[in-house]
Amino acid sequence: DLMPADIIGTNIINEDAETGRRHFQFQKGPIFAQIVLADEVNRATPKTQSAILEAMQEKSVTVAGTTYKLKPPFFVMATQNPIEQEGTYPLPEAQLDRFMFKIVVDYPSKDEVKTILDRTTTGFAPQITRVMTGDEILGAQNLVRRVVMAPHVQDYAVRLAMASHPGGPFAIEETNKYVRWGVSPRAAQALTLGGKLYALLDGRFNASFSDVKRVYLPAMRHQRRWSRREQGICLMTDVTDKAPAAEARRQISWGAWLILSLAVVALDQFTKLQVTDALALYQRMPVLPFVDLVRLHNTGAAFS
Repeated sequence: DLMPADIIGTNIINEDAETGRRHFQFQKGPIFAQIVLADEVNRATPKTQSAILEAMQEKSVTVAGTTYKLKPPFFVMATQNPIEQEGTYPLPEAQLDRFMFKIVVDYPSKDEVKTILDRTTTGFAPQITRVMTGDEILGAQNLVRRVVMAPHVQDYAVRLAMASHPGGPFAIEETNKYVRWGVSPRAAQALTLGGKLYALLDGRFNASFSDVKRVYLPAMRHQRRWSRREQGICLMTDVTDKAPAAEARRQISWGAWLILSLAVVALDQFTKLQVTDALALYQRMPVLPFVDLVRLHNTGAAFS
């Protein structure tokens, strides 16, 4: 029963107590927050759903010709009930495309049910403490974008996204058979940023093929239209299994191995490189020469 004005806000008429003159004043809606949760968003009408499109993409709201900027950081989380479909409105592709991930929430485990009972059927009083400030979140977001992704890893993310395009150069047989429309470039952006995030969570400053593959399902399951929905998950698994992790590997000469050894020795004085870090350097050697590796280290983007 919500209307668009209930989400973004509306102009109301106020009267000045001294002069008696009336004027319009903008009353902000709940979209003017930093973390917005739209619970069971598929129960809202399409017009109400579209009210948050500009906010999600442009980080601003326009009302009566006036644009209001939203305070960063800003992001939207939404839930939808997959069981009851009567009286619901599926989200349009234009809005689904703006969500980075789609997370499937399964039944809670035994321990999770016990935690729910302990928190809701006893005198439990939650203690809310701040763990990060808005500026710290913005700094973390900037750090994710600074994570190194080698060109051949980025190419892997691009080919995974293009593998969803029916009739495309990287489409597998199942794609041409079951997919109506492929993903947009936003899916490749989600694969890239998600892969970089997983690398940071693993304590690394360079994204790998496995990082991109880990975010494939949540980043892609809502980005395409199936001709047969029940084939979706099986097909997406086939794509990650059949898409090669890289094009034909370039041969590494003895000279490159020598440069790699020098890089390990030089950077080890500062970062105490381990075997896994040396392997990460090896993957990047065909792309970055030794001088660039040292420059990355000196600018704070060295391997941990």
